[in-house]
Amino acid sequence: MSQSDWPKTFSCEFFPPITAEGFTKLQTARQQLLALRPAYFSVTYGAGGSTRDRTVEIVLDTQAHSGISAAPHLTCIASTRDSIRELLNHYKAHGIRRIVALRGDMPSGMRDPGEFRYANELVAFIRAEFGDHFHIEVAAYPEYHPQASSPDKDLENFQRKINAGANSAITQYFYNSDAYFRFVDHCAGQGIDIPIVPGIMPITNFTQLARFSDACGAEIPRWIRKKLESFSDDRDAIRTFGLDVVSELCRKLLDGGAPGLHFYTMNQAGLTLAIGERLGLIAR
Repeated sequence: MSQSDWPKTFSCEFFPPITAEGFTKLQTARQQLLALRPAYFSVTYGAGGSTRDRTVEIVLDTQAHSGISAAPHLTCIASTRDSIRELLNHYKAHGIRRIVALRGDMPSGMRDPGEFRYANELVAFIRAEFGDHFHIEVAAYPEYHPQASSPDKDLENFQRKINAGANSAITQYFYNSDAYFRFVDHCAGQGIDIPIVPGIMPITNFTQLARFSDACGAEIPRWIRKKLESFSDDRDAIRTFGLDVVSELCRKLLDGGAPGLHFYTMNQAGLTLAIGERLGLIAR
């Protein structure tokens, strides 16, 4: 199947808040984002499982109270098979059916990668232990993983995750639609036949975005970077410009056959909802 043949799905990502106030804000944003009719809400997982308890809390609260499926992120670096099995059994007992399976980052100061080195090993383990109970999402990198030695090696790594049993993929965010379309064309050329959903990062704060992008290897096109720099601390101007840029990106992706969108919300609903309205995804 081509990407355009898959049913379009929309989803939103949250991170576990640290404070009670942050948790309340997340719940409010989650309720507002129901207007997008998401297929699921995903919840991130800190390096080496450092947010494990808070991730579990948010996942189970989402599953119980939002009316939308929750999809916990699960990283395998610095983990054991027993700990992963225990957590997955806990999720299974609470009706969780979707997992975002990732390698993750090594916690600061740790050297032992644990019993898993790569995400494909985690995917294979989940399949071996739980069969088809979980729908497994994996990560994809249209602009290539920052640690990949070459584009071909990066595609080989992605292929291994698919061969291990992944059902679908979510990409790292990007602002160049050509990068996505070239990537899915290359995947199709390798016989990769799963939906690859673009990850979308709304633009709210240039300094924060630049820091994230430098860390994860996501390119901010020069014309966008220069324009954002010119606004300095004018948050309204950044928001307006960012909304125009990201909405147009999403429109190009959907018109070009992308099988949905996955929004990195940063626990805020406003810009994601504004983009959804511009795309006609939200009934007025």
